Amino acid sequence: MNFFDHQRAARSSTLKLVFLFIVAVVAMVAFIDAAAAVAMTYRRADPSAVFDVVVGVTAVTLLIIAGGMITKTVALRQGGAAVAASVGAVQVDPTSSDPQLRRLVNIVEEMSLASGVPAPRLFVLPEEPGINAFAAGFTPADAAITVTSGALSQLNRDELQGVIAHEFSHILNGDMRLNIRLIGLLNGILLIGLTGLRVLQFGGGRGGGSKNGAPIWMIALAMMVLGFIGVFFANIIKAAVSRQREWLADASAVQFTRQTDGLVGALKKIAGIASGSALRDARSATEVSHMLFGEGRRSFRAWYATHPPLADRIKALDPSFDPREVDALKQRYGQRLPDGLAEDAMAGFTPTGTASAVGAAVQPAATVAGPFGAGRRGISPEQVADRAGTLTRADLQHGSALHATIPPDARRLATQPSTAAAAIIALLLARPGDPLHARQLASVAQRLGHREAQAAAALVNTMTVLPAELRLPLVDLAIPQLAAHPPAFREALLGVLNELAVADGSVSMFEYCVTRLVWSYLQDAANPHRRSKVGHGSLDRVRPTVTTLLATLAVAGAGDQESARRAYDGALRRLYPDAAAPPPRQVAWQQALDQGWAGLDGLAPKAKQALVEAMAVAVTADGTVTTAEAEMLRAACALMHVPLPALLT
Repeated sequence: MNFFDHQRAARSSTLKLVFLFIVAVVAMVAFIDAAAAVAMTYRRADPSAVFDVVVGVTAVTLLIIAGGMITKTVALRQGGAAVAASVGAVQVDPTSSDPQLRRLVNIVEEMSLASGVPAPRLFVLPEEPGINAFAAGFTPADAAITVTSGALSQLNRDELQGVIAHEFSHILNGDMRLNIRLIGLLNGILLIGLTGLRVLQFGGGRGGGSKNGAPIWMIALAMMVLGFIGVFFANIIKAAVSRQREWLADASAVQFTRQTDGLVGALKKIAGIASGSALRDARSATEVSHMLFGEGRRSFRAWYATHPPLADRIKALDPSFDPREVDALKQRYGQRLPDGLAEDAMAGFTPTGTASAVGAAVQPAATVAGPFGAGRRGISPEQVADRAGTLTRADLQHGSALHATIPPDARRLATQPSTAAAAIIALLLARPGDPLHARQLASVAQRLGHREAQAAAALVNTMTVLPAELRLPLVDLAIPQLAAHPPAFREALLGVLNELAVADGSVSMFEYCVTRLVWSYLQDAANPHRRSKVGHGSLDRVRPTVTTLLATLAVAGAGDQESARRAYDGALRRLYPDAAAPPPRQVAWQQALDQGWAGLDGLAPKAKQALVEAMAVAVTADGTVTTAEAEMLRAACALMHVPLPALLT
């Protein structure tokens, strides 16, 4: 399945789970009502009283389930960071100099640059010696990846990259939203059992032997029994769904890294070390069990396990694996636990997690191409759409090389919450000495204060000398840091960026991409639950916006009006075969697109796939892809929540 098929499958899985949840709730309410009716009959109540009690019990039961579900969902509404915090994880400073954390940050940033998704926030479970990890969130913008301290210390770089690739596949495949919904649904059912238990503990004993106490006692007992039975079966459903997605994530991780050694090595270490992948905190292990890389707790029944057996996972990746190897691994790691950094040193990696000259896996910076590779030829529209939401080994090598090419000072400024906003602002400022520079700084000072204006001015020389192909990647690294600021600052920042973009009377393609990418990310971060829904709109409903977008892309890279007309005509007819395509114009295209992004983002997955293919027609009609076209194409896809990796030369 490609990215769009995964989106449809995720929506289908969500609908099935909601249906099963409704069936479970109806069954539970029916049985609890039956218990209430029996209890009232025991009291020899008249039929009208029985009816009133049953109605009341139904209402209370539904309120308890809904309250438990809503309370948990609201608590996790802020996405991945809220889930990580709920299990006691500690956020990682992206500028940390700790060798283990620096290696983790580098791997994630490289994968982010390669895949076209914002770098997820990183968390560590500090007191967990087992090897495990999970990704949580609603959208890539609010995604968080949490790893255990055991994974950081015991996995080498290739193994850690395999685990992170596994978690990135959950982000790209849309699994995270479903995972959070599972937590909420399960909590609603669990609360029924807990309520019944509490009533029995604190209220069921008073008058429990009399006829007056019998109804309450029987209803509470039914709630407790049915609630815990419901949780039991809900956990079985959760485990079955999780096992299926774990197979897919393993396969995707291999596709991303184009090598199985890293992922196999991580799984073998889990099998060999005493702590395995289990979490010490039983509550955390239960709540996020379906999200984890490995089993968070030991399961005594295969159908209750959230992950396929370790031996089966390893065998699927390495057919030559002999399960008897596990005994040798246990003996080896029983004497001495693995040391990931030491293994890296032997493989030629530096303590910071980058390749050294001895065993460099990353090509020299000079080989880095621009986004999509300036001058790229021979890309079909179908190939572009198929690349959405996926990675290849070449993409990862490109992301690593791109990460290494960004000047360290610029990368440090972009990845610090205190300087990320100033770094983005500096990219849009005119050079000192230009009359426009002073007016732009005055605008920054008016909205964000003199300190932020001075910080941005100090970074102009660092940021404006960056090559064109490094500007948007730097923005990609900086954007995730903006969510740490209060809402008032984020709102003011958007106003500043818009003013800077139009300060010279026109808006370049780069300026438009930066301002809208920042806007979209902050919208996602502010309300990830609402912004993560899979759409169902049709192309006919957004036709005016589609024509503007295709015209903009056609004009962006065309050398003359006739080339632009041909590119636009080919792209438009791919979506609307009967369309009469007038010569494209770029008049007020920014305003037209701004009004239409919500509609494009709300398209059904199949319609989005067709639109991405049409956009690819517009930018490849002349056989090449310019930097401006590449930036606009990737930005347009990002605004529709379609992550697109760079297409390499």
